[in-house]
Order: sequence, then C-alpha cells, then structure tokens
Amino acid sequence: MTARILLAGVLGAIAMFIWSFIGHDLLPLGEAGIREMPNDGPVVDAMKSSIGEKKGFYVFPSFGLGDHPTREQRSESMKHMDEKFAKNPSGMVIYHPPGRKFEFGRLLIVEFVTELAEAILVVFLLAQTRIGSFSGRVGFIFVAGILAAIATNVSYWNWWGFPGVYIAAYMLIQIVGFLCVGLVAAFVLRKTMFPTA
Repeated sequence: MTARILLAGVLGAIAMFIWSFIGHDLLPLGEAGIREMPNDGPVVDAMKSSIGEKKGFYVFPSFGLGDHPTREQRSESMKHMDEKFAKNPSGMVIYHPPGRKFEFGRLLIVEFVTELAEAILVVFLLAQTRIGSFSGRVGFIFVAGILAAIATNVSYWNWWGFPGVYIAAYMLIQIVGFLCVGLVAAFVLRKTMFPTA
C-alpha cells in the first residue's frame, strides 16, 4: 500500500505542476496584482549606490536603527512609524546585486520538488484517516489546500501589504493545485482501504 500512496503523491504532484503552469502562464493569474515600476532607472541606480552588494529583503521607510537594533530601540521607533507612513511611501524590495543569473530550469526543478513534497505529504496524511469515499478523499485534500493557501498568503496581505488581487490569485492557484492532487489521489487509491486505528 505504501507504493500506491507514493504513486498517488507523485501523480498528484505532476497534476499540480501542470495546473501551476496553466495558472501562471496560460491564465492571467500569475501576473495578477503585479506591476512593473515605471521609469525604474533612477530607483535601480539609487539602490545600487545605497545597498550595493548586500542582497536581502528591505523594507521602507526604515526604522533608522541599522541591522541589529535592540528590542527597546525597535519599540521606541515603532511609536513613530505612523508619522513615517503618513509622510513617506512604504513598501519592500527583495534586492539582488548585479550579476544574478536567471536559471529557469533550476527554478522549475525547485518548484516541482516543492509540489512533489506537498503532494506526498498530503496523500500520506490522507492515508492516516478512515476516509473511504472518493468525494471524502478529494474533500480532505481540498481542505488541506485551503489551509496551505491561508497559512502564508493572508499574512503577506495583512502585514506586508501585498495586493489583494495578487493574494486571491495565488490562493486560487494553490487551492486548485491541491484539488488536482485530491482528484488524482482519490482515483489512484479508489480501491485502497486505509487501516483503522
């Protein structure tokens, strides 16, 4: 039975990967809420001169405390953030210095391995239940997908200000991906009875 669970996870991951390609490349979901910065030259030049070779995740306006502020310094600075947000633009930048290579093949492999791990884990969790019906098994994995989509995406919207349409699109891609895993896994495991506790 372990081989069938593994097979269901692998085939489910392939279905999820195909759906992810459709959602990102054939439908407008992958670009929802994303815009190119107009006239980015001056901004890029300013980042090069200000940040230089220090790649990282930067937020602005800054606390003005450097890389390792104490809890007290951060707490005191937080009291003035309302003023900074009122007077300045705010946002974040994931910065890479010049010279970064765009390795599309490696990115696809990492994406597939991630989806493979998700699919195998969720099918393994399904196998720990007593759910026997096709719809029940699909539903279990579908709900797991909703949980996975909520886990990070809503926090990105809430704390970091990601656009709502971006969050909704990426949650949809993830939930439908898990639905694909659920349909495949329920089909592959349709005659498999999971052991009872």
